[in-house]
Amino acid sequence: KQWYQRRVRGAVAGCMLAKFRNAGQACIAANRILVHDSVFSEFVEKLATRVRKLKVGNGLDDGISVGPLVNSRAFERVSTLLGTSNHETITKPDSHSSPFVSPRVVMCGSDHETPLFHTEIFGPVAPVYSFSSEEEAVRLANNTRYGLQAFIFTQDLAQSWRVSEELEYGMVAVNEGAISSANNPFGGWKESGIGREAGHVGIHEFQEEKLVCFGL
Repeated sequence: KQWYQRRVRGAVAGCMLAKFRNAGQACIAANRILVHDSVFSEFVEKLATRVRKLKVGNGLDDGISVGPLVNSRAFERVSTLLGTSNHETITKPDSHSSPFVSPRVVMCGSDHETPLFHTEIFGPVAPVYSFSSEEEAVRLANNTRYGLQAFIFTQDLAQSWRVSEELEYGMVAVNEGAISSANNPFGGWKESGIGREAGHVGIHEFQEEKLVCFGL
């Protein structure tokens, strides 16, 4: 039981990092959080507990963990997106005006047709969806035109390799909420870009290929 609880807590900690850094305004921020049915309620409860502790405000002030969105247009976009969802907001937001958005957890469950599911949110909003099998999780994760980064939390090493191979993403983090590094090739699949920055492959953008053909 203790091992089981540590596993869920570890996934929640990774989710907090993957979702809420820079108020969710990151290209690699998690947009769809898929959780197995067996731990869905516990995961949501623990995630909401962590999110409730986040303090919104001027990032230059002490104790602030979530700053403003980049401008009023970003605030309006996130607010409009939230208005399209009728799902329960587990973490009740405080009253904030533009450009601040209170971090929240939206329990979407099995609704995979909500606009939240198909949109890059760029805000401190964590929609949580349920799945019942590995195959369903992979199918849902790949059901997007984007493919920059995915996150997997599992204690099954074989599963981590298997799912990583099946995910249509340029980068996959396993049991980790942040993997960006100058040593790692950065880039995505599908509409998330072509080519890579950083890492040993990043230098290819600055090189020219030459073919020399000899007639024999």
